[in-house]
Amino acid sequence: MEQAMIQQEKTHLNAATIAYFSMEIAVNDSLPTYSGGLGVLAGDFLRSAADLGLPFIGMTLLYRDGYFTQHVNAAGQQTERPVKWSPESVLERIRETVDIEIASRTVAVGVWRYVMVGETGHRVPIYFLDTSITGNHPDDQEITDQLYGGDQRHRLRQETVLGIAGPKMLAKLGHDNIATYHMNEGHSAFLTINLLENEIQSRPRVNETDQPSNSGDTDDRPARAEIGSVRAKCVFTTHTPVPAGHDKFPRQLIREELGENTERRLEQLNLFSNDELNMTVLGMTLSHYVNAVSLEHRSVTEEMFPETEITSVTNGVHAVQWTAPSTANLFDRYIPGWRQENALLRYGASIPIEEIELSHEQAKRALLQVVLELTGKTLDPDALTIGLARRATPYKQTDLIFRDTKRLAEISEKIGKIQIVCSSKAHPADMPGKALIERIFAAAEELRPSVEVVFLPNYNMSLGVLLSAGTDLWLNNPTKPYEASGTSGMKAALNGVPSLSTLDGWWIEGCIEGMTGWAIGGREYSTTEEDSEALYDKLENVVAPLFTYEREKYLQVMRSTIAINGSWFTAARMVREYSVNAYRLVERRRAPVDHGHDYLIERRIARK
Repeated sequence: MEQAMIQQEKTHLNAATIAYFSMEIAVNDSLPTYSGGLGVLAGDFLRSAADLGLPFIGMTLLYRDGYFTQHVNAAGQQTERPVKWSPESVLERIRETVDIEIASRTVAVGVWRYVMVGETGHRVPIYFLDTSITGNHPDDQEITDQLYGGDQRHRLRQETVLGIAGPKMLAKLGHDNIATYHMNEGHSAFLTINLLENEIQSRPRVNETDQPSNSGDTDDRPARAEIGSVRAKCVFTTHTPVPAGHDKFPRQLIREELGENTERRLEQLNLFSNDELNMTVLGMTLSHYVNAVSLEHRSVTEEMFPETEITSVTNGVHAVQWTAPSTANLFDRYIPGWRQENALLRYGASIPIEEIELSHEQAKRALLQVVLELTGKTLDPDALTIGLARRATPYKQTDLIFRDTKRLAEISEKIGKIQIVCSSKAHPADMPGKALIERIFAAAEELRPSVEVVFLPNYNMSLGVLLSAGTDLWLNNPTKPYEASGTSGMKAALNGVPSLSTLDGWWIEGCIEGMTGWAIGGREYSTTEEDSEALYDKLENVVAPLFTYEREKYLQVMRSTIAINGSWFTAARMVREYSVNAYRLVERRRAPVDHGHDYLIERRIARK
């Protein structure tokens, strides 16, 4: 039965199957194996691939402890505990296993499956790798326990499972028609080395007894054609504009965990710099297509990796997933077919503003009801409600609006009542991030009763829909240029909620002042103090007065936000761009590879 189901899945996939590898994939809240933006983006990507009927497979890890369950006390101090969930209740266990070598031990890797069904009924399987298998060393059973947990050695082992066991598992399950491996960040970049080894192992031999050399001599070096063949199969997406955000592993650790053969192969490609392996550089080096996730991020990434040819595909969000029920009902009535073709949302410009107002009021009531249930606080349905939800880490400047509580209180008292709904998680090891949450709680005390501030713990996909649809204004103010893209404002836009944001990431492309929202400051880099001043000025002089005194004009902004940003910044548009430019599914999949122009490999090896 199990094999029959796998075979049935394969019938949906043609000879140009794309295997999408990501350290985390957000499917739904019943699968707590994601932490935030990267995983949510991956889930939206595969949802849209299913909607479009495209030949995709997802590959990730199964985290039995989840990310974490957040507890925040009255002072805003965050503590964590493992998530209680049962893989058996939401995933199908596949009996197949594959073996890989880690630290000179054989590690058995099992797999679970989830099938994502698109709007048209197309099915995209997602595989979750698992090392919690009887017979594995106790340390190895814990490799896939926790997302982004443990030390550097633990992280290397996780990335080995994803990058090495992942392709082996696809082959074991019969998915032998993979034409493109798409690496969503560098966590899975070891798959390129696995592919290269396969190329070397398949070299023609003079006679049956010949074996590929492992001696490190010239014959063991990967040939230009072999490298070109691997690059033709690989696509790499980077989401990280901060050098420290790219995983690096010491050469000694690589040798201890993956062995001398892997170390030598990496050395042959000149991929060690200061005796460290940068996983992003590995993925980029062995990919034919490398992209950033916004136009601005492309510029930043080109400065970080000047030897790499980089393009960009701006992120998008899954329209149906992130549209609140009241908004979706509105679209169903006025824009039939929007679920299958998200670009039709441009006709949102013709929806009567009184209908947009009614739909938004319903979404706002739903949010305020959840606020009451979770916090016991009753918020004012008529107050300007600002949404503030993102990962708590310093560059996000989560506490920017609270830097001058006196001025914020004065704006609320002078122009019209303001209230703020916050939700945020800090990584367990991010002490500055945790301090930001404490600052929100302290500011809430300072602002009461002029400004009501509530905090909703355990930010997840369900809360994300409520917040992005039920608030009146979406606030996002990262330190430039550290926001690669950002997607929360896109989700708000789908629901007609305009953004007030710093000009970074996607918002540089999405901001039409006074039509889709408002900018905090300009394009130039700025200090926290300058950002704070610009935020208060725009809120006091433009946004709050428009909401309070000219509600019809504010509703017109909401309507144009749907028509302009809601229709464009979708995962459907994003996946189509990849399909044409990276996978070339629309035309012949790709032109013959000119192995004589692998300039990146040539330049790396030449430096030796």
